[in-house]
Amino acid sequence: MPESPIFVKMHNLNLWLLPRTLKFSREYRFSLASRIQNCAFDLQRALITAAKSSTPDARATALAQADIELAELRAHLRLATELKALDAHGYAHVARLTEEVGRLLGGWQKKQGIIG
Repeated sequence: MPESPIFVKMHNLNLWLLPRTLKFSREYRFSLASRIQNCAFDLQRALITAAKSSTPDARATALAQADIELAELRAHLRLATELKALDAHGYAHVARLTEEVGRLLGGWQKKQGIIG
């Protein structure tokens, strides 16, 4: 499981994201930064749950939850950029990271027959 590309990309996303959110200004550190961190961890948890699920239904549910968490994470990152908590260069980088995770997640869902 840890060698799977989606887990490597998710790990890289968290490695990049967590130190950046700790540098948010005080007014956003305990609200927006916290939400971003929680979304990233919840996304990782949903991916692990999907990998460890023994039934197709449980796997499909976990992958759907991962998709929701990824969408929420992207929304929070856009907001952080608009509020200047994250600079444009940082947003461009994290957008590429989330795009890679999203592409791998979509491939996994397609392979499972969840999306057509």
